[in-house]
Amino acid sequence: MKEWTITADAPEKTQELGRAVGQRLQAGDVVALWGELGAGKTFLAESIARGLGVPEEIPVPSPTFTIINEHEGRVRLYHLDLYRIGDLDELETLPWREALFGSGVAVVEWPERLGPHLPEKRLDIHIQILDVTARGFRFVCGFPEMEERFRNLAGRVPA
Repeated sequence: MKEWTITADAPEKTQELGRAVGQRLQAGDVVALWGELGAGKTFLAESIARGLGVPEEIPVPSPTFTIINEHEGRVRLYHLDLYRIGDLDELETLPWREALFGSGVAVVEWPERLGPHLPEKRLDIHIQILDVTARGFRFVCGFPEMEERFRNLAGRVPA
């Protein structure tokens, strides 16, 4: 299992990081965003969307109430926010399986709510609040195909 950390000392650096992540994602990838309320999960998800080719003029809001938003880019993005999910049965009317196991890219906020349904093959990004504008990002990747795509990420994003 490969782990690495990146510090972004300004929102613009977080945007650059998110874009770089999005540019490396491929169909079938799952990204789990971990962090406390206000850590910047949705901000990072929007930047990932831009890296996936979702146009700037298309808003990428948090799907807090809709649970899943879909966006068209070079690969379809499924943005899931599971904060309000109390029970997995609440997901049964939504295309969550397609989002996680289909041909798009899934970015999941509050992934712990999926419990045993969270795919093992994924990229975890743990976000830590360092101060008002700075964030620490700990990446954890457990499979070689994705590790290869992300191994040089730290060297390409200004810290």
